[in-house]
Amino acid sequence: MDIYSSSARQNEGDALPYLNKPLLSHQDLEHSRTVESQNHLQSQTGTTFLRTCFNGVNALSGVGILSIPYALAEGGWLSLLLLFLMSIICFYTAILLRRCIDAHPHIKTYSDIGELAFGHKGRTMVALFIYLELYLVAIEFLILEGDNLEKLFPTTSFRVAGLNIGGKQGFIVLAALIILPTTWLRSLGMLAYVSAAGVFASIAVVFSVFWAGAVDGIGFHERGKFLNWAGMPTAISLYAFCYCGHAVFPTLCSSMKDRNQFSKVLLVCFVICTLNYGSMAVLGYLMYGEGVKSQVTLNLPVGKVSSHIAIFTTLINPFTKYAIMVTPIVIAIEDLFPCRNKSISILIRTVLLISNVVVALTIPFFGYLMAFIGAFLSVMVSLLLPCLCYLKISKASRSPGLELVIIVGILVLGSLVAVLGTYISLSEIVNHLLA
Repeated sequence: MDIYSSSARQNEGDALPYLNKPLLSHQDLEHSRTVESQNHLQSQTGTTFLRTCFNGVNALSGVGILSIPYALAEGGWLSLLLLFLMSIICFYTAILLRRCIDAHPHIKTYSDIGELAFGHKGRTMVALFIYLELYLVAIEFLILEGDNLEKLFPTTSFRVAGLNIGGKQGFIVLAALIILPTTWLRSLGMLAYVSAAGVFASIAVVFSVFWAGAVDGIGFHERGKFLNWAGMPTAISLYAFCYCGHAVFPTLCSSMKDRNQFSKVLLVCFVICTLNYGSMAVLGYLMYGEGVKSQVTLNLPVGKVSSHIAIFTTLINPFTKYAIMVTPIVIAIEDLFPCRNKSISILIRTVLLISNVVVALTIPFFGYLMAFIGAFLSVMVSLLLPCLCYLKISKASRSPGLELVIIVGILVLGSLVAVLGTYISLSEIVNHLLA
């Protein structure tokens, strides 16, 4: 299914975009919900269940897989419980987003949900958070490429137009050039094939790290700390980053043949990703303990086959994930242009990637930037905004009961993580920039 049709554009015979219509009454919303469900069941176009699962797992299982051992080292073994708790909470808030999507047949994006809940100001607020989150995650992909390619080829440098460019900076630019063609794909169905490669690459990284510990002589001898209160905010921030796919979920849902299957898609995605994250966290911490780096692949010994496999499969991930992560940003920018064609689309995607490269070269602090994204943006997009929008849209959610208690608890926990984690991560980034 073409992404243009999943972004409430001028499809043939389709209704006017939601943003051009006034908010409907609750009776109209209920009627529209029924009609929309029937239309999707009868639809013969769109992304299939399996392809949506690949896109969802690919969006959810991102570069956080490499930093999860570092997060465990920051918080200690007991913080592993917070990883599973964060998974459950984020799955629940994703379900809340799914319910918000059902509230109006013309909701296609996260920003549409914000407008339905809080009007145009809500749309602006939601858009600001989700696009900034996706933008910074895309930057993390490029930093990841530079760090790991430099580890593979430490003596490499580039000379362009008489200027000598260091290995890491040169590799960031090179990676961007390779990623660029994938950003030109406009169909989520086509991107599913790219996503499938990313899913298998994430699983392969875990097996490679296990092989390095079990066969290549590193072993699993580190005991680590049971609990480290000082590092707990950073650990929780990184755990939150691991489940930062919410900004993409509405787009994936609206692209499906049958929206009613999206809850099952979410369950599959969260189960697979949590098993993968948990395995990598335990393996990496047992192997390197407190000495584990912000990317566990940077700890792996040079020259081992398992290390090369782990790093190369790690390098595949950004190539497969970048396009799916920036798609909502591209759609929003393209909607600003009255005339839409392939040339404008390619230009927008290319300029967006160039801007990512510039920032990646300026702030190359992978771990601290990831902690900031997790604490400030991922917590807001994945925990706080789904709850706030759902409370506003659904009257039933505001009735006293277990669901209201759960939602309020998520709001309190998310607020604490956002304040503490953002302060600590920003302090580290500023200190390193001034150093």
